[in-house]
Amino acid sequence: MRVKGPSSRKHKKKILKLAKGYRGQKKNVYRRAKEAVMRALYYQYRDRRLRKREFRRLWIARINAGVRACGLSYSKFMKGLKEANINLNRKMLAEIAVRDPEAFGKIVERVKEVLKV
Repeated sequence: MRVKGPSSRKHKKKILKLAKGYRGQKKNVYRRAKEAVMRALYYQYRDRRLRKREFRRLWIARINAGVRACGLSYSKFMKGLKEANINLNRKMLAEIAVRDPEAFGKIVERVKEVLKV
């Protein structure tokens, strides 16, 4: 049985509002708009997680480049950080490696002392 009335109209208006700015029928035909909005919401949900992965990869690459310039590998550096009790996350380490190489070099030297390299 089909429901006609305030609730179905409210639902359709909500979907069409989300589809505002889409091209062609996707913006004003309910069935097309619903398909487009569902796809967009799925991509939005998925890509919020992908973005976190991509940033972590970028931070690791930056740290690795900075550490290798000082003659150490990324994995040994991360192990040394834990042993040296230096609690900096990858995001901060990457920022330091890019913006302040001297300070990053001091961190690497501290890690080397702890690892006895």
